[in-house]
Formats: sequence, structure tokens, C-alpha cells
Amino acid sequence: MAMEAHEIEALIRASFPQAKITITDLAGDGNHWAAEVIDASFKGQSRVQQQRAVNAAVRPEIDSGKLHALALTTKAPE
Repeated sequence: MAMEAHEIEALIRASFPQAKITITDLAGDGNHWAAEVIDASFKGQSRVQQQRAVNAAVRPEIDSGKLHALALTTKAPE
């Protein structure tokens, strides 16, 4: 019950519509993903706050087991 990159991007984009989002399949198995999210709303927030916000966007899929692993990199645009 793996997810596809465009599904993960859509989940994140629903909460961060203007973000630059890059999704990478880390293991080629559709279960281990990395997401880089760059969004202006992160300005002034700590990395922990940024990552909590992104985690909240994907939490239902993690809780359901559909999204197994997602490594996050977040930042505000430079």
C-alpha cells in the first residue's frame, strides 16, 4: 500500500500551496521518501516548528500506515 510522489506532494501542497516541494524515493520501493519543502511561511520559525507543520499535513497517511517513512528538510526561501 505504498504512496506515489505526486500523492505526497499533494498532501503537503494542500497546507503549503506556494511551497517549492521536492519529493525523492530514497529506496526505490515507494515506502521510504524524502521531502524538501521551501516555503515563505517558515520564515522566523525553528526547524522543529517547520517540520511539525509539514508532519501535520501528512499525519493521516502516516497514522493509516499508507506513508511509512518521510525524511524532511524544510526552510524559508533565501
